[in-house]
Amino acid sequence: MPQSASGFSKSGLSRLHDVLARHVESAKIPGLVALVGRGEETHVEVLGTMRHDGGEAMSRDGGEAMSRDTLFRMASTSKPVAMAGAMVLLDECRLRLDDPVDEWLPELADRQVLKRFDGPLDETEPARRPITVRDLLSSTFGLGMDMTSIGTPVMNEVFAQGLTPNLPTPMPEPDEFMRRLGTLPLMHQPGERWQYQISHDVVGVLVSRVAGQSYGDFLRERIFEPLGMKDTGFYVPADQIHRLPPLYAPDPQSGDFHAWDEPEGGRWCSPPAFEGGGGGLVSTADDYNAYFRMLLNGGVHNGSRILSRAAVTLMTSNQLDASQLAARTKLAKDAVHISFGQGQQGGWGFGMAVRTYVGDYAPIGQFGWDGGSGTSSYADPVNGVVGVLCTQVGASAPYGIQLMLDFWTTLYQALED
Repeated sequence: MPQSASGFSKSGLSRLHDVLARHVESAKIPGLVALVGRGEETHVEVLGTMRHDGGEAMSRDGGEAMSRDTLFRMASTSKPVAMAGAMVLLDECRLRLDDPVDEWLPELADRQVLKRFDGPLDETEPARRPITVRDLLSSTFGLGMDMTSIGTPVMNEVFAQGLTPNLPTPMPEPDEFMRRLGTLPLMHQPGERWQYQISHDVVGVLVSRVAGQSYGDFLRERIFEPLGMKDTGFYVPADQIHRLPPLYAPDPQSGDFHAWDEPEGGRWCSPPAFEGGGGGLVSTADDYNAYFRMLLNGGVHNGSRILSRAAVTLMTSNQLDASQLAARTKLAKDAVHISFGQGQQGGWGFGMAVRTYVGDYAPIGQFGWDGGSGTSSYADPVNGVVGVLCTQVGASAPYGIQLMLDFWTTLYQALED
């Protein structure tokens, strides 16, 4: 087999190109940027256009082409990156894993817990213990997005209070977000069960209050600037907005492409009231490669230490026992027709999935996450591989998820032994 300096075979990279191109030529993916890295070498594929042209195939000469420095809404792939702010504070002993969060987040003190997670909001009992830093970092503090509980009184109130992203109105500023959150009971006892999303946004407030500055400023100073992630943040400056494509939400029945968020006048064209670590970052494939490569290097970037090796090991190791993960495992295995096959890695660390069994082409130990805007980023310490895939197609239809799955399947076949 032909050798490649990057640790990938030439024939494998050629096949990767062909598989990605097939998705773009299908008219279901307007354009993409895909980066694969092994060691210090990277290979990048840039295909398609910034906008969907409405035709049966992407016009090769119509519309502005994708470029390597195109900006993307990272959605839930924000989680593994934004979590680094909390890890800095752990390294500096400004946070401790099992300390109650009451000192910094008094809105979460003295919690009440629903007697039944689907029961009335006034049928509660006291929490058995305070919420800890560990509960927030591991997404087990007792409240979150539970797709099996949509329509229950507490989930209805989460939506009514505007406590999740992707609603018609933006999330409120951090203090108001916490005030509203503090009016709700928990769905489960602290530490009892893994639940998605809300904990990551609370972590951002925690980091901001402990650091005494905005979450975005802290991440920029301690993570983004040291890593050279010059294009990563919670909004796109006006002079760079031309690099951001529309975000499309295809109609799952008709397949019609609808622009959910336009660059000009959209959600990412100005600083947000709430800097959400659960899904608010914009970035590039190269910036994400720098971050995940730092994790593979044990917290070091170009000879400078960003995080301790121990912090990296902690956040990229499974933190949950079988009982905590039971709901996630059930959802992943019972709802593949809804998730399009996502979420079956097994474990969860701090801010990211951690693979604990071989369920597809990736080995045990791979860590990272996917985003509902068409983004995917993982690192694999077994093979020394980083992969980043970015497009502008939301998960309202399976197109973007199918692209992700094919990307990872093909990437692993391209590895040199």
